[in-house]
Amino acid sequence: MKLTVVGCSGSFPSADSACSSYLVEADGFRLLLDMGNGALGELQRHIGLYDLDAIFLSHLHADHCIDMCGYFVARYYRHDGGRCDAIPVYGPEGTEQRLITAYADVPSPTSMSEVFDFHTLKSGSFDIGPFSVRTERVAHPVDAYGIRLEHAGRTLTYSGDTGVCEPLHELADGADLFLCEASFTHGKEDIPDLHLNGREAGAFARRANAGRLVLTHVPPWTDPQQNLDDARAVYDGPTEVAVPGAVYEV
Repeated sequence: MKLTVVGCSGSFPSADSACSSYLVEADGFRLLLDMGNGALGELQRHIGLYDLDAIFLSHLHADHCIDMCGYFVARYYRHDGGRCDAIPVYGPEGTEQRLITAYADVPSPTSMSEVFDFHTLKSGSFDIGPFSVRTERVAHPVDAYGIRLEHAGRTLTYSGDTGVCEPLHELADGADLFLCEASFTHGKEDIPDLHLNGREAGAFARRANAGRLVLTHVPPWTDPQQNLDDARAVYDGPTEVAVPGAVYEV
């Protein structure tokens, strides 16, 4: 699997990064994990607008899904080559209605579903293209899902947004690469069931015996170096902070 960081800022875009979006490729299949603020523009640095095969939306906060409104425009109103076929979109219950509400002026009530083939996420296992997928509900104020992708004996886990919870350990267990949110600062914010700090992300990676930890979803007001130091204090595997354009072979 090939992982490309499209955007990795938490809550809102930073001066250097769009919000959460990660491109995963295998066997010519291209799966996008989240499409937050600014991600659609950055995505075009890596692939063409119409080269995606499926989209996974971990939850419906704007910093993970709002650029789907722009992507709707790109797919629905394409004149050169005609309207795109519907692409599979995996998201929590209510994803279609949330995007219709956010766009606010769709041509008809069915317009979104004409270019997006919506599938409702639940905790469970299924396939997306060549990937064996497991999703679990994680700890966040809205329905939010972490995802575990397996392909050719390798495993990639993406936490989405979450606080401390057991399903996250289950998803990360033995993962070759653990892409984990680290929004908070250890000793500063302590809000249950919302986000992790760097130390907590490191503790999950250690407990899961993950091969590599990549911290992501660091908001502009959080010091990424502090979170990196805190993660390394409890996890001795390879650890780094995600940056836009970074590529990992999993």
